[in-house]
Amino acid sequence: MKKGALLFCILLLLTGPFVMAQVNLQAGELALKLDEKGFLTAITHLPNQQNYLATDTIAPLLQLVVGDKKYLPAKATWNKASQTIRVSYPDIKGQADIKVSIRSTHLVLELVRAEPKQLLDAVIWGPFPTTITKLVGEVIGVVRDDQVAIGIQVLNPKTLGGNYPNKEGATWERGIAASKYTWGSTMQAYSINRDKNRTVDAWGGVQKNMLVQAVKGESVNGSKLAFFSCAEPATLDRLGAIELAEGLPHPTINGVWFKKSPYFGKSYLISSFGEKDVDEMIAYTKRAGLISLYHEGPFSSWGHFELDNTMFPNGRKGLKESVAKAKAAGLFFGVHTLTNFITTSDTYVTPVPDDRLSVTGSSVLVSPIDASEKEVVVRSPEYFSAEQGNELHTVKIGKELIRYRAVTKEAPYRLLDCQRGAFGTKPTAHAAGSVVGKLFDHGYKVFFPDFNMQREVASNIAQLMNETSVNHLDFDGHEGALASGQGDYALEIFAKDVYDQVKHDFIAGTSLSKTFYWHIGSYYNWGEPWYGGFKESMQQYRIDNQGLFHRNLMPPMLGWYLLTASTTLPEMEWMLARAAGYGAGFAMVARPDALRKNPRSGLLLDAIREWEAARNSGAFNADQQARLKNTQLAFHLDKIADGKWKLFQYEQSPLFKREHFIRQPGEPTHSLFEFSQQWKEQPLQFRMNAEGKEGKIRKISLQVDDYYEISLPVELLAGESLVTEGKRQVQVYDAKGNHRQTRTLDRDLPVMVPGKHKITVDCQFDGDEKPILYFQVSGLSKEETVTGAPSR
Repeated sequence: MKKGALLFCILLLLTGPFVMAQVNLQAGELALKLDEKGFLTAITHLPNQQNYLATDTIAPLLQLVVGDKKYLPAKATWNKASQTIRVSYPDIKGQADIKVSIRSTHLVLELVRAEPKQLLDAVIWGPFPTTITKLVGEVIGVVRDDQVAIGIQVLNPKTLGGNYPNKEGATWERGIAASKYTWGSTMQAYSINRDKNRTVDAWGGVQKNMLVQAVKGESVNGSKLAFFSCAEPATLDRLGAIELAEGLPHPTINGVWFKKSPYFGKSYLISSFGEKDVDEMIAYTKRAGLISLYHEGPFSSWGHFELDNTMFPNGRKGLKESVAKAKAAGLFFGVHTLTNFITTSDTYVTPVPDDRLSVTGSSVLVSPIDASEKEVVVRSPEYFSAEQGNELHTVKIGKELIRYRAVTKEAPYRLLDCQRGAFGTKPTAHAAGSVVGKLFDHGYKVFFPDFNMQREVASNIAQLMNETSVNHLDFDGHEGALASGQGDYALEIFAKDVYDQVKHDFIAGTSLSKTFYWHIGSYYNWGEPWYGGFKESMQQYRIDNQGLFHRNLMPPMLGWYLLTASTTLPEMEWMLARAAGYGAGFAMVARPDALRKNPRSGLLLDAIREWEAARNSGAFNADQQARLKNTQLAFHLDKIADGKWKLFQYEQSPLFKREHFIRQPGEPTHSLFEFSQQWKEQPLQFRMNAEGKEGKIRKISLQVDDYYEISLPVELLAGESLVTEGKRQVQVYDAKGNHRQTRTLDRDLPVMVPGKHKITVDCQFDGDEKPILYFQVSGLSKEETVTGAPSR
């Protein structure tokens, strides 16, 4: 039995081209066994002859969906001449013909015909249950243990990872192509019949009863799936081979598949700048050792993507010249937008609104209106009364946009306080019976395209990239494609349309993770910096993402971080240590003004460069990475020579708390803190935080080991903090983490030796709601040399 051969065990019960059959399908290291009813009875990895099918549940090859009911197969027959499996569903007089193709590395199953065509709403591949639980790749549809990987791959955008979660065909989950259970896992995919008008609850159920127009010819026919198994270490290579064999997106950089390229998981810089600043920003990016300079918002409108002329007075010519400068410096150059969000200033909206703007639903005018009428009477209030997902309160009648305050709850249903000719459109008279469409909008004060217009918007992005050579793009706001009503299919199509039309290599991120998009995407970088400092801003969320990335063969990324005018080196290195621990890249948001004002900018950029160089050269061993992940430890990295660094580790005492309390007259007011120092002899280092909503802490004093006393010449308002690093200088930070002042002590701090210590802290609290003082000691505990592999 040769590898890649197709074997049939056929029990001839019928005559004709299709015969009842138990079918064995073999491709590469995979063998599938299908019984006469259309259910899998084995998923075998041939090298170890182990069957990974979970046998305490069913495994249908294909289910049909009509309305709210899923139909299981009842009979499977085989046509040897056409290499086709016919699956029958007698309950609905249904049939599905599945073409089988054997490749050297995988098996291809393609649905070539499904009936009843008009009734059919969807088909579901599987679910295919396995006994594997260790690594369940919910995005890519691959499950792995220590030895073996078994997976499916969707082979076109119409085939979505999942088990048909809803009529919209969308999910907010990170991925549903594979699911984990206590007993094992399942792999599954589905396709929706889009070749008919449908009604869905769009945007995850927010927009109820939205009418979705048919995509002509886009039935479930053509739904296509690859099935494979391989040795676990070969998983990524196998997925790449499937991409090439099946004509899937296989993005490369300089001829190397991105997922195996030196740019995989690398960090980049995000900023807001203009043509006049680009040389300066390129220099910052190069100094930090980052791979790309990514503009966070160069556009004055989204849709046609007109550039902001205050930043790019020479328009696309100026952008192209900026890209060329970045390329000459060895950098990528990116631009940021929100996928298919349409700003109200774009020519898709004003002065003549495009008829392809997406509507959540519509009614008709009950009576005619002139160009100045402030109340509009509609036949039904259904789509106009919703408050959720109705941010702009805008309707379209003909070529006029009208905003309204509310709609009456009883007939006649009147749109009240109408603003005629909204967004620069022209107030116009409209006849009774005119269609009143409620525009699909969003809290970002934007509209959206329908499915056909969405494809044009994707072409607009590709045209911009081709014209300017921009080679870095995030599909941020990727969920905007849901406004078409076509669910995750629309997200996949949007990204593929851009990918297919851009004529040069580029790297791409996304705000969501979808199964087909995995083939296009370069990275997934979630975690926003707007909610606090480096430590506070969604940090646990960022860490939790690393497991998802590992399960799905995605580059580890920690999200966005914000460098401000007051960012300190310890803050920056706290983040860089975490990135090194997880082997993760990140995006550093650093605007020109912040870089110019921060007196430590050079130190910060140099720290980024050295930490990234060490991380990317594999300088940190497993033990060091485990410690670098520990958020209770702090680190500093010094370069010794090319490829060699000194790593300094700092530990901390328990976090002590002092609250306001009332003592008897004459009773001491201080709090006593005791701890055991594990680190070597060094001057005292500590941090204090005043936590609370109001009030302040003043007259702060310390006594160390019953001999050393010092008063701190500062007052801390609620939310503020102070830090010492063993020197006389005390740094004070405001509630937002901005540096407020530096104060100098009148004497050196005491030297702390290993062993037990006690520190008393005294202070006064002011305000009706007094803050709490938190106090923590830290110290250098370990020094070690780390060496990276030579760069190629």
